[in-house]
Amino acid sequence: MQKELDEMELPPQVTIDFPDKNNLMSFTITIAPDEGYWKGASYTFVFSVAPLYPHEAPKVKCETKIYHPNIDLQGNVCLNILREDWKPVLSISSVVYGLLYLFLEPNPGDPLNHEAAEVLRNNRVEFGRLVARSLQGGSVAGQAFPRLV
Repeated sequence: MQKELDEMELPPQVTIDFPDKNNLMSFTITIAPDEGYWKGASYTFVFSVAPLYPHEAPKVKCETKIYHPNIDLQGNVCLNILREDWKPVLSISSVVYGLLYLFLEPNPGDPLNHEAAEVLRNNRVEFGRLVARSLQGGSVAGQAFPRLV
């Protein structure tokens, strides 16, 4: 894990933090998308890396409440490489880039937040409006969101 972290090159919109410097298996990644619906806000993901890593995918949870088809309101993340498509050749960087991709191209075909996915599938303009409302601390579908922009 140390070797992987030493070699990891994160894009400029991503930062990594180790709350416990003695535990490299638990850390946070903050993503500040610079384009797309969620531009201008920051999202924190908690990574828990299993002892069997890289033979087992890391567990990833979003700590920032977000209106997103692939992240539910409890912070669970739907990303294929965190589940059935995980392979030991993948890395933490692969997961980070996968998360970044979810901000650029949300996938309404494999949702955790079915309501958000349905709006995205049926009306992209309305979806953008609802994301903007959520980022400003408004309510969407009966859920209050924190002000992020």
